[in-house]
Amino acid sequence: MNYLLILEIIYVVVLMLVSYRVIVDTENTTKTLAYLLLVFFVPIIGMIIYFSFGVNYRIRKMYDKKLMTNENLQSDLEKRLISYSKEVLSEGDETVQDNKKLVNLVLKENLSPLTDNNQVTLLLNGEDKFPEVLKCLAEAKDHIHIEYYIFEDDNIGTQIINLLIEKVAQGLEVRFIYDDFGSRSIRKKQVKILKDGGVKVFPFYKIKLIAFANRINYRNHRKIIVIDGHTSFVGGINVSDRYINTEPNKNKVYWRDTHLKIVGPATWYLQYLFLCDWNFCAQDQISINNKFFPKIETFEAKEDKHVQITASGPDSDVPTIKFALLQAINLAEKEVLITTPYFIPSKSIMDAILISAKSSVKVKLIVPDKSDSKLVNAAACSYYEALLKSGVEIYRYKKGFVHAKTVVIDNEIAIVGTANMDVRSFDLNFEVNAIVYDDEIAHQLRTAFYNDLEDTLKIDLEAWQNRSLFYKFLDKFARLFSPML
Repeated sequence: MNYLLILEIIYVVVLMLVSYRVIVDTENTTKTLAYLLLVFFVPIIGMIIYFSFGVNYRIRKMYDKKLMTNENLQSDLEKRLISYSKEVLSEGDETVQDNKKLVNLVLKENLSPLTDNNQVTLLLNGEDKFPEVLKCLAEAKDHIHIEYYIFEDDNIGTQIINLLIEKVAQGLEVRFIYDDFGSRSIRKKQVKILKDGGVKVFPFYKIKLIAFANRINYRNHRKIIVIDGHTSFVGGINVSDRYINTEPNKNKVYWRDTHLKIVGPATWYLQYLFLCDWNFCAQDQISINNKFFPKIETFEAKEDKHVQITASGPDSDVPTIKFALLQAINLAEKEVLITTPYFIPSKSIMDAILISAKSSVKVKLIVPDKSDSKLVNAAACSYYEALLKSGVEIYRYKKGFVHAKTVVIDNEIAIVGTANMDVRSFDLNFEVNAIVYDDEIAHQLRTAFYNDLEDTLKIDLEAWQNRSLFYKFLDKFARLFSPML
């Protein structure tokens, strides 16, 4: 009996210590309450889940590691980037001037310049992206930098690997960062092939057996290619055959996604992000030189698209991508078009969407009919009724799986990137979005959005409200876990 009392006292003490850690260590109030409920009502297991997925000591450790690198890079680039951005902003067209609050936000929080003289190409699905990627890689003259969340051991992955090795043989420097969780299929065989071929390759935040779960929690979700410092690719499409819908396979799901090809100064910041990530995860540190950041005079102004890159992750002081999306939605006067595979918005994003809809701004949202996660899908459904009541139009994509992460504002701003409209992308993953301030590109993305609507089913408010209480309860229950999804 005395032993039982001692165990109870020990458990209460441990419970109080863990609760203290949750309260002090978790800034988000919703997350704090969720973890406290988990710790109190699911004994032992709740504590294990918190220390696996919720504790922030790794974020601080990662931030310390990357901050040193970021400061070194920042000191070399800051003056040039700020002065250049201010010059471009002052000479920008009406679209740029209308959205200068968004421009200044991203410049201040990310030190990401507004750039002009960019050529931007919208790439829909893998069948558009990969031929262009292979062509540009083959034309590379000096260096290639590649960073991917998912890089698979399949046909397109093999083609790119063989081409990278070929470019090394031609005397180019090739660097390759892969996420150790998302790209786990290449860890054994393909990584060795790359290294043997002379490619410098490293995993981002390598998964180790110890603290396995916590390392899974903070992933590099970015998809970046930089070629010779002037050409880049960014967006939602990973390296995988699944994104290529022309592949002959009757059992293959149609995969709808969006990417951008950029030729011009906007590549600077994608290069900057890659170098930061490389100096964090690689054993050899890179110093800045002009071949990585070509002078503005070297860019041929084939087009004059204004582009700004925004990025955030666990190492960021502020969730810049979330703030940029908030500002973009708040600036909308006519229309907001959102496509996202995972819709678990923060309260601020949810409020911004509701306010826009209630202010007579036309808001349309495309989400998958069926997500690849039943829990995530159920949690997303819990937000729909409030949106529908406010006038938001929600469409469920039926043709296949929609994986694109895009936003179009007033047919003026096009946002394409890696960040989903969910808490994980805002707070946990390393993400990157491109903001294009241009009527033509925005119109192209808007057209793609309305073409996608032809393969959707619009949710009817009355029918949605008449669903069974059982499904409504499941959605609300799943929402309780939304801070951890």
